[in-house]
Amino acid sequence: MNEILDTVALVLVLIGGLLCITAAIGLLRFHDVPTRLHAATKPQVLGLILICIAIALALRSWPVVAFLVPIVLIQLASAPLSAHMVGRQAYRNGTIDERSLYVDELAEPRGTPPAAGG
Repeated sequence: MNEILDTVALVLVLIGGLLCITAAIGLLRFHDVPTRLHAATKPQVLGLILICIAIALALRSWPVVAFLVPIVLIQLASAPLSAHMVGRQAYRNGTIDERSLYVDELAEPRGTPPAAGG
């Protein structure tokens, strides 16, 4: 049974590492902010979760699981939040190609004056 769990842990580490590498490659290859944010958050978070599961399987210890759970929860909370804030700032800076947006929820309604200071 130990050999099977070690093999599963090895496969999970490899898959998690590949996902993290694809996130890094996506950051380098993509040219606009929304696609870079997608590449930075989605595969990277999943890769980290798989690596944490692999560590828990390999070490088979409850204190290790108790240590890894907050790491995963913080990553799940902070990655989408930071991506949202970076995307919103890129929109405000005008670095997003607005023609590529299907729905522009942040646009001013037509006929409305712009907000002061915004």
